[in-house]
Amino acid sequence: MTVNTALRDYLLTRRTVTAPFLSEPAPSPEHLEEMLTIACRVPDHGKLAPWRFIVYEGEARRMAGDRLYEIAKAKWPERGEEQLEIERKHFLPAPITIGVISTAVPHFKIPEFEQLLAAGNAAFNLCHAANALGYGAHWVTRWFAYDDQASAALGAQAGERFVAFVHIGTAQTRLDDRDRPDPEALTTYWHG
Repeated sequence: MTVNTALRDYLLTRRTVTAPFLSEPAPSPEHLEEMLTIACRVPDHGKLAPWRFIVYEGEARRMAGDRLYEIAKAKWPERGEEQLEIERKHFLPAPITIGVISTAVPHFKIPEFEQLLAAGNAAFNLCHAANALGYGAHWVTRWFAYDDQASAALGAQAGERFVAFVHIGTAQTRLDDRDRPDPEALTTYWHG
């Protein structure tokens, strides 16, 4: 068996670069297409492709923030202007954000949960693809991933749900690694 040392080392050192540390330059259209192609190479029982992507770039990022601001203002009238302004900035400063949506539906053989996991894998492969092409990526969900009105405003259709918003851009810093879970503490061996 051949060990892919470069891939192993990447996986052992993969690190999220959070959105505040992502900026221009954005991925080129060719890099974006390649990222989305890689994102689709995930386990997918039944070849259903139970996910889709929504790309927010350029002025669309500001428009998304404006919509979130308006929804939050109506939803939480007690919030001050400073708190509400945060909603305008969720898709900034990263030059591209990609919403990953689960399109899971009832299926006679493949549970919706399994389809949801496939969408989650597409989101994580998108993060790997961004890193492989030299960009930083930050997978987040926030209240608007779980709010029907906000999700619809951001492009989700009836029955769909966001599993991730992946912010992508050029990393402006390399963050220190954080403590990681101990795999031994999380692993048991079944013996019957």
